[in-house]
Parts: sequence; C-alpha cells; structure tokens
Amino acid sequence: MDKMKVTYEAMLGLAAEMVLDDAVQKFRLERINQAIDKALAAGDEDTFLRLANELNSIRPTS
Repeated sequence: MDKMKVTYEAMLGLAAEMVLDDAVQKFRLERINQAIDKALAAGDEDTFLRLANELNSIRPTS
C-alpha cells in the first residue's frame, strides 16, 4: 500500500511539473511574440532577428 502511495505521489508531481512547464513555455512564447511585434513596429531589424531566432529555438515542434 505504501508503495502505491509513493508511486501515485510521484506521478502527481510529474503531472504538476508538466503543467507548469507548459504554462511557462506559453508565457515565454507570448512575451517574445509581443517583443517581435514591437521591434517590427519600430523597424528594429537587429532585435527582430534576435527574437525570431530565440522564438525558433524554443517553439515546440509539432
């Protein structure tokens, strides 16, 4: 019985970590997209290229 409880708690912890990781990634993607929009509006090509590269490096592959 104790082994099942430990396993359940471990699985619950992994699920919580996955939810948190997903939320953090969505937040980062949104912030980068906003910064890209600002760079485009300002005509700042260097910042746009840097942010676009960063976005491509963290964007999920699906």
